[in-house]
Amino acid sequence: MSTPTNTGVAILGSGIFAKEAHLPALKALGSLAPILKAVYSRSEKSATELADEAEELLHHRPEIYHDGDPSANLDALLARSDISTVIVVLPITLQPSIVLKALAAGKHVISEKPVAPDVASGLKLIATYEADYKPKGLVWRVAENWEVEPGYTTAAQAIRAGKIGKVIFFSLRGVGCMDQESKWYKTPWRTVPDYQGGFMLDGGVHSAAALRVILPSPLAHLSGFASLNVEWLAPQDTINAIIKCADGSHGIFELSIAAPTESRSTVGNGIVITGTNGYLSVNQTKVRDPVTGDDKFVFRITIKSITRDADGKVGPEREEVIDEPIRGVEVELASFFAAVLEGKDDGLGSPRGALRDVAIIEASLNSGGKLIDLEKLVAPA
Repeated sequence: MSTPTNTGVAILGSGIFAKEAHLPALKALGSLAPILKAVYSRSEKSATELADEAEELLHHRPEIYHDGDPSANLDALLARSDISTVIVVLPITLQPSIVLKALAAGKHVISEKPVAPDVASGLKLIATYEADYKPKGLVWRVAENWEVEPGYTTAAQAIRAGKIGKVIFFSLRGVGCMDQESKWYKTPWRTVPDYQGGFMLDGGVHSAAALRVILPSPLAHLSGFASLNVEWLAPQDTINAIIKCADGSHGIFELSIAAPTESRSTVGNGIVITGTNGYLSVNQTKVRDPVTGDDKFVFRITIKSITRDADGKVGPEREEVIDEPIRGVEVELASFFAAVLEGKDDGLGSPRGALRDVAIIEASLNSGGKLIDLEKLVAPA
């Protein structure tokens, strides 16, 4: 295939995340991103709404494509030679077929997490890409923004730099209260999910990705339980699991959106990694922006390390606090465009890495207390 050029990008999907995350990320990237030349949605109304917001934010109006007009449908968009890359932000069960359709049209693709609704279909999708499209030089990445969030990558760097010693155990807790009036719940394909786990898969892969990035050893074995406690959050709304890494460290993985009150989300949430020489925590917290004066959320990494004197005796505890901006979508898109336009592959957004995140959730949903080998679960058939 020809050398990729900065010809243009299209967004396929017009939901909340396309509007609230991908459009602002494209604006932040400026000239580092291709020009947004087209948007697609199944309905003309939603495609128009996305184009309107894009025009307001990017000062350039993309062309509209939708299923209601055969001359301006997805096939017509993918046939355009001036669009080399697509961002796929569609319902979970629809995405795999659209990824393949875009690749078959010769487009580079970045598709929102999860990589697939389940491990089996993810393995099949990845095998097709690696056999048919990767050899042609086409790039496919999975947009898992928690994989590249500076808060998590900074925590990973601190651990690998030895600031807390060897990891012994860890915990990740993400407990919240889902309101039926939530914009996320009101998304039709989330209200009645046609994929395993419902919100546990849709949001849970983020948490799995955070652990995958932060911990220095692969997640190897899992045993856990899942349950449904609020009827309208079916099929499951809570996961409690124990995970063991390949290096022997182990920890707790706890997710729920079934808390009875929003205040429950303020108790115990976040990530804590404990090592032989200290511990590290990662939490989202609100701070005052020194430039605008507005409140904003950041990731706060707190590192507590022990000190020793010349004789090796433990001395005072040392604390280091690092605040990192929340900008994962911007980082993942910048990395994707650099890979496509400049050939710079930093290894981020790997479909096989994202498959491990799906495996964590799938194993948690199906374990029933039995030990599951995560490496075997993601191994190609």
